[in-house]
Amino acid sequence: MSGYQLALLTMNILLLGSGGREHAMAWKLAQSSLLSLLYVAPGNAGTEQVATNVPIDPMDFKAIDRFIRRNDISMLVVGPEAPLVAGIVDYFQTSDKHKNLTVVGPPKAGAMLEGSKDFAKAFMVRHNIPTAAYASFSSGQLQEAISYLDKRKPPYVIKADGLAAGKGVIITESIEEAQKCLEDMLENAAFGEAGSKVVIEQFMDGIEVSSFIVTDGEAYRILPSAKDYKRVSEGDVGPNTGGMGAISPVPFVDAEFHEKTLNQIIIPTIKGLKKDNIPYNGFIFIGLMKVGSDPYVVEYNCRLGDPESEVILPLLKSDLLHLFDSLGSGLLSEYDLQIEDKAAATVMLTSGGYPGGYKKGVHIKGLETPMRENEGLIFHSGTTKKRGKVVSDGGRVIACTGLGNGLEQALERSYKLAESIDFSEKQYRKDIGQDVLIKVS
Repeated sequence: MSGYQLALLTMNILLLGSGGREHAMAWKLAQSSLLSLLYVAPGNAGTEQVATNVPIDPMDFKAIDRFIRRNDISMLVVGPEAPLVAGIVDYFQTSDKHKNLTVVGPPKAGAMLEGSKDFAKAFMVRHNIPTAAYASFSSGQLQEAISYLDKRKPPYVIKADGLAAGKGVIITESIEEAQKCLEDMLENAAFGEAGSKVVIEQFMDGIEVSSFIVTDGEAYRILPSAKDYKRVSEGDVGPNTGGMGAISPVPFVDAEFHEKTLNQIIIPTIKGLKKDNIPYNGFIFIGLMKVGSDPYVVEYNCRLGDPESEVILPLLKSDLLHLFDSLGSGLLSEYDLQIEDKAAATVMLTSGGYPGGYKKGVHIKGLETPMRENEGLIFHSGTTKKRGKVVSDGGRVIACTGLGNGLEQALERSYKLAESIDFSEKQYRKDIGQDVLIKVS
């Protein structure tokens, strides 16, 4: 094959986002034989190592449009949920200027699976997908919401309907705290527009696990399972965060549970989207609760998770850009997705005070890890460059991913990385994966 013919097969890619998920995606995309140039908007100090960062806000559709046209972009990969829920896919699909642009991500109608908890719950009920019983209430219905709460037994589960950066879920044993939470959301706009409607759910007693698929609305491919750890402190206590760590695959996802998830949740979800005439072309993250031996849907997300991406993507033996290309060209049904027979674990290093107030601009040391890539990887979550040095730029700063032949080895390598990186007021959970190890040991 000539160099000219090879050039015709390569693509310029624009990836939107700036977190650990986007660094993991950029790291994986950069390995592709199909890639010509990779841009990340706006990116972070980690994506800068494998791609070209461009200072564009993922919510600025017009600026993204101009960049795509000026840089001969063949594919737009949307990392975070906010642009998807705001309709970025629809923006480009309805444009005459971008007929040949592949966009990885669902249109707004599909993204509403994440954009509205009420929409997602109604979808599940409509298509007989197992989930917790619920009721929804809007601003002006505070008394009705409190009356409904009075009829429930603790623990009480209250969710902001809209996007709240993974922090819009409150679980409490206290009826007084639950009532105060409803008042804060529905009357005092504690979560802004996201909390103008709330969903009150029945509490499900089980263990959480995340399932990930990529689908074009017809065919689908299943990615490795993952379990993330949302609470800020050891023992799963304290406020919810964007995620303090994750493991993959999950040991308790056995053949029986996998089959139930496939037949009771994954296939009905895809069939439900088709029946409702909702187009879909991207990832579906299905948050599950294993109750006994049965799966129930906790939530849908319309993109890959973070920090789950940092453990799932290193386990892909397949070329990620080839996967995206098959998704965009209608050939996903023929795609052979290969998964490494390994385990991965990631520990998130966070800024002191997170998820509350924290400092930015703190110098990070020890990022030049001596660990081999097949043993450990560092993914930047909230970082930037300042005077040539990598500094913190968010609450979740660095994801330390360990790889191993089993979960225990992966965790050992992950924590070795976590200990080798240093910045002022660094904090991280010391018990990631330990609950699962206890159960399987």
